[in-house]
Amino acid sequence: MKFSLINANPNCDIDDREGEKSIAAFPPLGLLYLASVLKKEDFEVSILDQPAQGLSLIETLNWIKRENPDVVGFSTLTSSGRNAALISEKAKENNPNLIVVFGNHHATFNASRILRKYPSVDIIVRGEGEKTIVKLANCLENNRNLEDVRGISFRENREVISTPDQTLIEDLDSLPFPERNLIDVDYHCIIAGANVAPKKFTSISSSRGCAYGCRFCSCAKLAMNKWRYRSANSTLDELQILANDGYKQLIFVDDSFTMNPKRVKQICKGIKKEKMDIEWICEGRVDNCSYDMLRDMVTAGCKVLYFGIENANQRILHYYNKQITPRQSEKAVKKARKAGIDVIIGSFVLGAPDETREEIQNTIKFSNRIPIDLPQYNILGAHPGNDIWSEFVSKGFIDPDKYWESGIAVCDVYPEAKVSREEIMRFMHDGFFKRIANPTFLIDQAAKTMKSSFRFNIIVKNIIRLNQIRKLVEKVV
Repeated sequence: MKFSLINANPNCDIDDREGEKSIAAFPPLGLLYLASVLKKEDFEVSILDQPAQGLSLIETLNWIKRENPDVVGFSTLTSSGRNAALISEKAKENNPNLIVVFGNHHATFNASRILRKYPSVDIIVRGEGEKTIVKLANCLENNRNLEDVRGISFRENREVISTPDQTLIEDLDSLPFPERNLIDVDYHCIIAGANVAPKKFTSISSSRGCAYGCRFCSCAKLAMNKWRYRSANSTLDELQILANDGYKQLIFVDDSFTMNPKRVKQICKGIKKEKMDIEWICEGRVDNCSYDMLRDMVTAGCKVLYFGIENANQRILHYYNKQITPRQSEKAVKKARKAGIDVIIGSFVLGAPDETREEIQNTIKFSNRIPIDLPQYNILGAHPGNDIWSEFVSKGFIDPDKYWESGIAVCDVYPEAKVSREEIMRFMHDGFFKRIANPTFLIDQAAKTMKSSFRFNIIVKNIIRLNQIRKLVEKVV
């Protein structure tokens, strides 16, 4: 039995215009892991990364024809779900016997709605997929009852059947490494329009899930509010393979790489001991970043650190269930700066239900005062899977039948919102350009760049992209 796995284009590219290659894409690790466990069980697998390979709808359908799989599986997010459904519909017109499987966040939290709306989708894999996909593959190959497979939803006699949830993989070290050789793509990491990973780049996962449950995020719920991690030795074994294969830059896609400081130190020690020539990016929590750990990360090649700061108002942080304080954020950023992290990024979420103009301005001022290199402003959104969505649906503020495929900004539907989307966008725009027009900020950034070969190389490599960067920054803020 053959499986073809697809990472679909965003919904904005749902028409059949020429595919536009996205150099911002990361390798689709979820699909690569599924490929590795399927190949281990002797199933044939191929993978297509539609946005990274720049393929149009017709080109994608032609690829499916050439591969001629028995099963085509899609990794779906809110941003790509409708496009995946369109591809599956057209693919089934060409091959009515094709079995279509959806997975990942969008499919997990909208299983029944997808199966009811899209006849072309046969099966939903809910939650973590490796255990389920192997059992499903064996079930399909041997024509066994789908109800024997945990963690799936499917139609039977026009009714949606959902089997009990699949159990999580407790021993992540037991998983084979991702099958990166199945995709021949030159991946890069784009931040604010700039390519910060111009060398040979990939992604790696050393842990899964999150134990904190921020209300605007669905990652913790997908992983049943548990954080699981690979051992330092397993992570180092994969890093060594990547280094030997010529990878020079990578990103840890963990929701919180720094969750276990002892493990972080072990990984950093191993990188240095084996003299791996790699630079890396990761995300950390502000409440568990010691200076010593940050120094270990720097000396092991960490160049970019992403902090989820989210807001400068404790009241809003409580609403988000973020479980940090602005003071912790400021201290963590200063420690990271002192430790020598080359680029520090802070994420901020604006537009909580009753957030005031003064509170939004306070957050933007805070983002400009603390020594981060780049603030990333986001407008609070509600989408299936996060607690904000559940709250707003239960209160009647959101019609789930209207927004389940797209999500919606809270400020667009909350009847007592104190600040409109347009005002929030203006605050973000003004705050960002006030920051980059500040002579002190510019001098500080120039001084850091002169001392950092990593930052200097980013500038050199992105000179030809300056116009693209300018357009993207103007669009985002």
